[in-house]
Order: sequence, then C-alpha cells, then structure tokens
Amino acid sequence: MRGPPPPGISRFTIASILTNVNIMTRSYFWTMLCLILHQVDAAYWREWEMFHVPGGIQGFLVFNLAAIAVVLVGYRHVLLATAQAKLYAGICAALGVGTCLIHAGFALAGLEQFHLPLSVAIIVLCLASGVWLLCDLRRVQGQRTRQAA
Repeated sequence: MRGPPPPGISRFTIASILTNVNIMTRSYFWTMLCLILHQVDAAYWREWEMFHVPGGIQGFLVFNLAAIAVVLVGYRHVLLATAQAKLYAGICAALGVGTCLIHAGFALAGLEQFHLPLSVAIIVLCLASGVWLLCDLRRVQGQRTRQAA
C-alpha cells in the first residue's frame, strides 16, 4: 500500500489530474491575462483616484504587487493540481467577475474612465473569462466528488 500523498497534493490518478488541469488552466490563464491587462489599462485611467487609494500611485502599485502575485501563485497551483487550486481558481474568478461589476457601477455613477472600446472590451472579457473559470471550477469539483465516492 502506498503512503500518503505529499503535503498540498491530493491523491488522484494521473488521468484525473491531467483532466482537471486541462479543464481549469485555460480559463484561469485567460482570466488572469484579462485582469493583468485591466490593471495596465487602470494605470492609464489613474484608477487609484477612482478608489481613493491611500498613497496614490504608490498605494496602487503595492495593491497590484500583492494582487498579481496571488493570481500568479494561483496559476501555479492550478497547473500542478494542488489541493489549493480550487481556492485560487475561486479567487481569480471572483476578481474577474468583480472587476466587471465594479466598473459597471462606476459607469452607472457617471464616471468617464474606461470608456474607450478596448477598455470596455477588457472589462467585459474579465467577466466572461471569470464566469468561464467558475463553470470549470464547478465541473472540477463535481469530478472530484464523483471520484471520492
């Protein structure tokens, strides 16, 4: 009988890990890419002023250092199919959906930032890829539930 799996790694067959990786890696990658592109665009629009971030651009940079680091570390977990992959996928998906909802609220409030066509497209793609990732996450959770039974 084999011993317990290494810390942070669930015991699944190679086939199930590859299936789970193939499911979430694409949607996670596209959500992560859209979020990073949005933050590049956000620097142009001086998003720190919209959110009244303490420290202005410096606070904005510190936030992005932390947020991008979390998303990149999460991508590693998804690629390696660790036990934390689902958590990071949920965080990334929530950031994608939340980005669109927050900016929709800003638009409804009359703010004029992010109204260029590519800015709007990136925000909509954050929503679409975030929803895609949520669907993939749900599919992976369903597979793991069936495998455990």
